[in-house]
Amino acid sequence: MSAPAAAPREIQGRTVTFPVEVRDASAAISAFVVPSRVAQRLVGDAFEIVDFLPGRTLFMLGCIDYKDNDLGDYNEVAMNFFVRMKGAARGVPYLGAWTAMVRGALPSYSWKMPVNQSFTRDAGAILWGFPKTIERIDFDYGREGRFRGLLEMDGEKVFEIDMPRGGNRSQPPGSAVAYSYIDGVPHSTSFTQHATQLGVSLGGSVEISLGRHPIADDLRALGLPKNPVATTWAGKMEMRFDPPAVL
Repeated sequence: MSAPAAAPREIQGRTVTFPVEVRDASAAISAFVVPSRVAQRLVGDAFEIVDFLPGRTLFMLGCIDYKDNDLGDYNEVAMNFFVRMKGAARGVPYLGAWTAMVRGALPSYSWKMPVNQSFTRDAGAILWGFPKTIERIDFDYGREGRFRGLLEMDGEKVFEIDMPRGGNRSQPPGSAVAYSYIDGVPHSTSFTQHATQLGVSLGGSVEISLGRHPIADDLRALGLPKNPVATTWAGKMEMRFDPPAVL
């Protein structure tokens, strides 16, 4: 992996310096077991889906409310898979994948990453190659102990999700890696994250409905709507993103 260049970048007339800091964000994340063969079609030729069970991988559907961030105040939806570079060592089947994920050592790949603000769309796409597009994303905290997220693209509903929120746990600072493509070239981005007001449950009372957008059809091909294997609520997250490096 080549050493990352940390020179400031100009985005929409604004200077962005590394590391990019997130000082306050909330996140609602559901993890689903989905068919690996379907997921593989969505991650590009350079990456390989990691199996957590025979023929099954994890799909992470996250709604992130960025409140205080170098890139602005915006809503984001992240649709992620865990991957490795094609040809990389696989390690101990299944158990190795779960262990690496818990340690933050398993790279993630964002298949889709819609946002609702122009600056973060350009910054995410230009700086890291993240697949950001500008869409309608609504987050609702009106029900006690619940979170609701809605994503619409091209005027069509993609999904609506309702899940638990709240918690009093904390997650110690840890490191993780995100893979992406910049001009078709695989890159790796290291980042750190720390969470408080954390709630984690196996399964969880989650309701999800899908619309008629083509992305909703892709979610159906993954087996959604279905019950997640785990849900996570992070009331406050702090993150730091490094510049990308060529893989």
